[in-house]
Amino acid sequence: MKQIRHRAVAAVAAFLLLSMGAAAQAQSMKIPKPSDGLMPNPGRGKGLFATHCASCHGADLKGSDKGPAMLHKVYEPSHHGDAAFQIAAARGVRAHHWQFGDMAPVPAVTPDDVAHITAFIRAEQRKIGIH
Repeated sequence: MKQIRHRAVAAVAAFLLLSMGAAAQAQSMKIPKPSDGLMPNPGRGKGLFATHCASCHGADLKGSDKGPAMLHKVYEPSHHGDAAFQIAAARGVRAHHWQFGDMAPVPAVTPDDVAHITAFIRAEQRKIGIH
């Protein structure tokens, strides 16, 4: 019985250490930020989206066989904030809502570009009632 208790305590301690390490790593992750004073422009974002995103997310933002729709409540600001788009473009993202596979980073876009793209996506989301 004593040996089982020691193993349980060791397992809990290992879990806590791993959890704290993951939390510290997440807190130290730097989120790419657009330039100070940038006014994101949905019109500019539309063109950038067409160039860098539409091949997977669909020209109409309704997705494709390669990537999910941006016009889905999963991508509403309260679930995937604007910073999530910055992180996805800079670092890629592991598949977690859809079965399209992981998203690779998009090194051709800058944080300013992503801010414009996000402004475009948010404007299109608002048109269909996603806030």
